[in-house]
Amino acid sequence: MDNNYLEIYNYIAPIHPSTTMDLPLTDQHIGKNITMASMQNPDIDDAQVVIIGCGEFRNQYPNNEYSNGPDAIRAAFYQSYYWHKDIKIADLGNIIEGATPADTYAALLTVLKELNELDKEVIILGGSHDITLQQYLVHKHKEEIVDFTVFDMLADIESNSILKYENHLLESLTTTPNFVRNFSLVGFQSYYVNPNVIETLDRFGFDCLRVGKARDKMNEIEPILRTSTICSIDINAIRFSDAPANRTGSPNGFYGDEMCKITRYAGMSKKLKSLGIYGYQPKYDNDHITAKLIAQMLWYYIDGMLFTQGEAPIQNTDAYLDYNLSFTDQEILFKKSKNSNRWWMEITKGHFAPCTYEDYLEACNNKVPERWIRENERLS
Repeated sequence: MDNNYLEIYNYIAPIHPSTTMDLPLTDQHIGKNITMASMQNPDIDDAQVVIIGCGEFRNQYPNNEYSNGPDAIRAAFYQSYYWHKDIKIADLGNIIEGATPADTYAALLTVLKELNELDKEVIILGGSHDITLQQYLVHKHKEEIVDFTVFDMLADIESNSILKYENHLLESLTTTPNFVRNFSLVGFQSYYVNPNVIETLDRFGFDCLRVGKARDKMNEIEPILRTSTICSIDINAIRFSDAPANRTGSPNGFYGDEMCKITRYAGMSKKLKSLGIYGYQPKYDNDHITAKLIAQMLWYYIDGMLFTQGEAPIQNTDAYLDYNLSFTDQEILFKKSKNSNRWWMEITKGHFAPCTYEDYLEACNNKVPERWIRENERLS
């Protein structure tokens, strides 16, 4: 086995959390069907998705202890039933806490880079939301262009703040060279976000979807995630009553079942490389409700992966139905998957972008969809 591959275990706690859990598991539970990877059992070759925990919160709460939140989520996830036997899952355990947050993040980044080289999808259980930056740096260091989607009631672009938690997106969106092709902020709550920030993001051609609009048209989120390389979720995007372990939460936000639908959309993406779920603090979690919700979000992510496992490439003409629409000065080819019923539309010759059935209906009414216009501008 490659020595570089084995080196990742130098950054991971030597005791796997599964060894300290006394859970009532049967052979049908996920906890009995997942690879618990460690230095003693390092092989994750068969895994399609890998879980890693990082309980670092000091960039949000400077005096916070390293969180055992990832383990509380695992306890709930392991006790879920394993319906998706064609999806192989591995769990690496937790990143070792560094002397400083920067040390912790350097260790996490090293592990994420290696997993990316191994072509593994990664689920990161946080920790504070600024860990998201490490998801981006994996691709920046490789000079890979990415689409980047964040679910957050805030914007995390507070340039005057000394807390990385409040401004971590500045580095990924404003530094040069920059490798973000498109950024989508979904679920923000207007009363908590400076309108100038949203205007600036819109001016850059980025997509901002406030929580009310996102909840009214949940299917609009799926095409965004279908093109995303990175998905990051701060659980403050979920209403406080559904996720009470988040101390920066709001009475409003996505319902728990809506967030499960979102992570299923993320799992359905063929381009997604990493999903991060952040903000969970178990000491505030009454009856483990938030841990159970996040575990269900993970379950639905795996369900999404299984749903599109047999999805053919867009170039496979036999797997899609074609719909050609003509305008006065524009023609648009729409394609619908026979397998998943998802839609794509041609932007330029041979370049297809995900869309919705509503985009197709809009084009049928002789109106060029807004999604087509914005994607065409990004290609210009």
